[in-house]
Amino acid sequence: MNRTAQDFRLACYLSDRKTGRLVIVQRHGGRTRVEHLPQAPATGLPSLERPVLVGVDEEDRVILWDPRAIYLSCEDALPADAFAAHCYPDPYSARAFFMNDGDKESGNDTVHCGHEGSSVTAMEDINSAVARHLATVCVGRGHHQAEYTGPSAKRPDMPRLLWVSSLKDGTLDVVVNDFDRDDDLTLIKRFDLREPEREEGEGNHAFPHGTAYSEHTGRVYNLNNGYGNVVEIDPYHLEVVRRVDFPGHSNLFAVPGGRWLIGRGADRKSDPEHVLARLSVLDPEGLEVCHSLALPDRYLSKYFFDPEGRYLYLTTGASGSEAQRANLKATVLLVFDLDGLPTLRAPREVDLGGAVGTLEFFPDRDGRTALVACSVGERGVIALLDAETLEVVEEIELGMAQPHSRLWTLPQVDWP
Repeated sequence: MNRTAQDFRLACYLSDRKTGRLVIVQRHGGRTRVEHLPQAPATGLPSLERPVLVGVDEEDRVILWDPRAIYLSCEDALPADAFAAHCYPDPYSARAFFMNDGDKESGNDTVHCGHEGSSVTAMEDINSAVARHLATVCVGRGHHQAEYTGPSAKRPDMPRLLWVSSLKDGTLDVVVNDFDRDDDLTLIKRFDLREPEREEGEGNHAFPHGTAYSEHTGRVYNLNNGYGNVVEIDPYHLEVVRRVDFPGHSNLFAVPGGRWLIGRGADRKSDPEHVLARLSVLDPEGLEVCHSLALPDRYLSKYFFDPEGRYLYLTTGASGSEAQRANLKATVLLVFDLDGLPTLRAPREVDLGGAVGTLEFFPDRDGRTALVACSVGERGVIALLDAETLEVVEEIELGMAQPHSRLWTLPQVDWP
């Protein structure tokens, strides 16, 4: 089978962090169509009042949410300054939650939460003309990261909850995410992650950044970046169970199934000319580090798993001093084979000639991942990799370039 002949439909958002454009790429029967959606003038509104980019519908119209009017609409053009919020799709439903980190200075979402915190907004069917706003819930002041718990064959009684960490406030909020319950989308618990013995005054320097659910143990694990520790939480009783030191990491995530947790970090202090990336495998049962791997001249950015859970993909970026940046390999995609866990073997690397934004995966006729699509915004391309060999089998030219990019899969539509 020709691995480049998969049918797919993708949206690619290209941005310089101030303005953005949308490109739709569709492949059908071996033909590829690239469409630039129109750009509308910037609204000029304050950041918290700008329209939020929600998705793209079946007719390639932009789905926008007006946070002031609390109204969704389908538009032909994307306002240049529309806000592309961090989006966390719910693996248990058609919902997605959009993170609002609040005003840059205060961290408050003054539109919805006054001066009492920032917000998360629940949407449903976000890439469809029937997309709808469900609720906006006030949580702690951002930056936010999110995680979900929900029932599975192994743990059918696991409650359906959304967990949102708030960096500025040092809190972890728990929201009911179960439309069969009367209190759906209600904030039911706030964990204050402050540990008084670690503070000199009244502040909260927990700085949570990385929440992971392990189906294997049935527990939630939150990384407190400021304290250099991990907090284990029982989601049934909403109680802290254990804490363990885990210094040197800035994010935490679980491999599919949750048998292992992986911490990601970077050492910028030991060597003035080199950044040292760090990956550590944490056993959620004993909360012990089983393996660590150091990667010189790498700064790890986003992480992805293929649908089969065979590989971990890590994008790279630039960080550190001018001297350290000069030695960084910031255009490579790292691919780790997970068969050897808890040991992480040296990764395979693919140099894509620019910073990689996000990834999407496409199956062959047997349902096995065949292609990996990578957005490379600063080169203005989507690179298609053979999932087995990691060879670049094709690059789709987008006709425009920006330093930042985000890619997501859209439902297929009829194409004559």
